[in-house]
Amino acid sequence: MSGNVKDLRTPLKRAVGLGSAKDGTHHFIWQRVTAVATGLSGLWVLGMLLTLRTAEFDFVRGMVADPVNASVLVAFLVSMFWHARLGLQVVIEDYVHTPLTATVLQLAVLFTCTLAGIASVLAVLRIALGS
Repeated sequence: MSGNVKDLRTPLKRAVGLGSAKDGTHHFIWQRVTAVATGLSGLWVLGMLLTLRTAEFDFVRGMVADPVNASVLVAFLVSMFWHARLGLQVVIEDYVHTPLTATVLQLAVLFTCTLAGIASVLAVLRIALGS
């Protein structure tokens, strides 16, 4: 209960006005979807890496150029960076209390994850398309 004995408001009345409760479910679901996608595609990537640990460069390049492997790698990279962004967003929302700092950090996370994701997907596509 409340530490103030004279506060006779209900828990709902105390919670009204403390923020919106409309976006949490959407964010929660996408965190779980990206976690499952990262986990499943990560198992494939881990299997590929264990297979390729003693392979020559040309064989590795050919393996990454295979359309199925390239597709799984791209799916892994997209889901991984998306999941990282969602997770870091929650950490910033929970632990950074200064609005300006929180906004700057949110933008930095967004740009960093987007740029790293685009760069890594383009690297896989460049290998897969043979240039």
